[in-house]
Amino acid sequence: MTAQRDHAEIGLLVDRFFRTLDERTFTEGWADDYLTGGAGMETPLGTFHGAEAVRATEEALGRYDRTQHLVSGVVVDTDTGADRATASWNALMTHVHGDATRREHGADADPLFTVGGRFEAELRRTSGGWRLSHVTVRPIWTRGRPPVGVGS
Repeated sequence: MTAQRDHAEIGLLVDRFFRTLDERTFTEGWADDYLTGGAGMETPLGTFHGAEAVRATEEALGRYDRTQHLVSGVVVDTDTGADRATASWNALMTHVHGDATRREHGADADPLFTVGGRFEAELRRTSGGWRLSHVTVRPIWTRGRPPVGVGS
């Protein structure tokens, strides 16, 4: 394996992960294609591990009618042939509020909650390819109000 190939595979993994989140294709075992079994997630909503991280991701996205995550600038650091890597990338995350939040915020409120941020990740090479073993979401800025039930 070359470092270039690892970078390409990890970049594709990140792209496919966010596409799955936006398409909400949460079939049984969906996360196995992207996360290690005990993967950790640190988000503004809390820190989660394993199955709890998967449920928290599904629940967080379920607060919205739709989402669109645009990812760019994936930077990967790994040694050739290594089974571990780190990666970071920028993300623009646009969330369309659901009915409950729109009612709570009022008819004139912005229907979007947008976040610009950075992700940092640790990855492991598995028999199925690269998988995210730890992901940290670092918001840099927000626009609009978060959904009902999430701090302002």
